[in-house]
Amino acid sequence: MSAIDPSATVHPMAVVEEGARIGAGCAIGPFAIIGPEVTLAENVTVKPHAHVTGWTEIGAGCTIFSFASVGEVPQDLKYAGERTRLVIGRNCRIRENATLHTGTEQGGGVTRVGDNCLVMAGAHVGHDAQVGDNVILANYAGVAGHVVIEDNVIVGALSGIHQFVRVGEGAIIGGVSRVTHDVMPFGMVAASDGTLNGLNLIGLKRRGMSREDIAALREAYRILAESDAPLVDTARNLGTQSSSDAVRKLAAFFTETSGRNFLRPQ
Repeated sequence: MSAIDPSATVHPMAVVEEGARIGAGCAIGPFAIIGPEVTLAENVTVKPHAHVTGWTEIGAGCTIFSFASVGEVPQDLKYAGERTRLVIGRNCRIRENATLHTGTEQGGGVTRVGDNCLVMAGAHVGHDAQVGDNVILANYAGVAGHVVIEDNVIVGALSGIHQFVRVGEGAIIGGVSRVTHDVMPFGMVAASDGTLNGLNLIGLKRRGMSREDIAALREAYRILAESDAPLVDTARNLGTQSSSDAVRKLAAFFTETSGRNFLRPQ
């Protein structure tokens, strides 16, 4: 039978399938459906008509809004019914009609979303995606399978992130953008064709990055944009020469293996 904490509130018109684990202080609204392998940590709210299924773990304090579909099987033709997971961190908000899928065996078996994320209405997180903390996916943003999105990223409405793309920490993707290559940390994509058009300076200032680090990043970006050498070589030199942690983080991103190559600074 299901393990429902006595302090949880489950509407009589909700369906909690046998085997589900419902933590303290949870609230499940009418016509919500909770599958047999779902675990809700404490103080999770599942709004009316939401659907949480699959081998899915929802962190404490999350809210899943009406008509969201969380934990369904991947949209991958290679998926053959293997048992894979979806893990969502603490204090996330999954808005109306959003979809988040479990992983695939080929992709590591786990789709992950970090803490304090906002997945707005209609947004999608595909199989095996790895989404960091404090990420915002605006309305109808699409994150394809195997994508990596690092911490503090914003993906604008109606944007699409191609399979296997990495989006570095603190980057921002403008609305209606097509992103087919890796986006460097702190970068700004602000065109529909997925062009890297500078640094996310407003985001850096809001996060309290020092003026010295911002100046160092701006100089690093200039060097990357003007260099005729391969990006990896230029970035490696920047990483060894700079005293800025932010620049070293940026340089390290370029020296890691890329499945989609990199957007080049303009």
